[in-house]
Amino acid sequence: MTIQTTANIWHNGKLIPWDQAKIHVMSHVVHYGSSVFEGIRCYTQPNGAGVFRLPEHMARLVDSAKIYRMPLPYTAEQLSAAVVDVIEANGVTPCYIRPIAFRGYGEMGVNPLKSPVEIYIANFPWGKYVHGDQGADVCVSSWNRLAPNTMPSLAKAGANYMNSQLIRMEAEINGYSEGIALDTNGYLSEGSGENLFLVRGGVLYTTPLANSVLNGITRSSVITLAKQLGIDVVEQALPRELLYIADEAFFTGTAAEVTHLRSVDRILVGDGSMGPISKALHDEFFGIVNGTKPDRHNWLTPVNVKVAEPVGV
Repeated sequence: MTIQTTANIWHNGKLIPWDQAKIHVMSHVVHYGSSVFEGIRCYTQPNGAGVFRLPEHMARLVDSAKIYRMPLPYTAEQLSAAVVDVIEANGVTPCYIRPIAFRGYGEMGVNPLKSPVEIYIANFPWGKYVHGDQGADVCVSSWNRLAPNTMPSLAKAGANYMNSQLIRMEAEINGYSEGIALDTNGYLSEGSGENLFLVRGGVLYTTPLANSVLNGITRSSVITLAKQLGIDVVEQALPRELLYIADEAFFTGTAAEVTHLRSVDRILVGDGSMGPISKALHDEFFGIVNGTKPDRHNWLTPVNVKVAEPVGV
């Protein structure tokens, strides 16, 4: 999807014009993938707009940077305030927000410690991420997720998404909307950029963090909502074949939101339609973020946006 530019990007404490947000080709991140980032959504609501779980996203950015020994010159609270500033300055909602911290221009070589840390925050309109109006048709990828104690899955790092690119490209080349990766032991892990949920016999299953999955913010939100709706939630290692006999299945993620799966490897999930548990969670999630249901968890950070632009699909 082509990026729709906005007026400003936040860079190291100040707003700069979009076209001036540039880095040197010899920056460490270009050669060694030394970046951590977040994906966040801001939703339009009846009386304004709100950023979904902004403090949790920024806390995860700080955690990712800590794992990679990347000192950030701003606190999570300061970065959250910067997100609000850039959204209000650009006047675009609904929108997707991309904060990124990376090693910039300093020294060549794998050791990043003498390369400076740069932080940018951009926001722009962005619509549906996983294609399929009637549900997504997905496949099991031939690429595994990263093995434990190699690339840390709890860090949302740019380098990790080279693996994701292989999963996503393979899926699209073969006619699918998305791919699902297994971990190195052959258990279900996640999509290229989404967490995975399955329903079987009225129980909601999801893969635990030990199966090389990102600690998704939307994932944790759905687990919270499911428990409040009286749905049994089980986090455990799941075999691949459960995909083929599940009653329901769906992805969660900032970009994917809550997207039900119509089929896996050309096998329909249930009858292919969104099942009752998926629908209940889908409706609850979108009700909260769109303001038709109360934000009882205080998940939304309000922003004052005077001009609203529709998101392109």
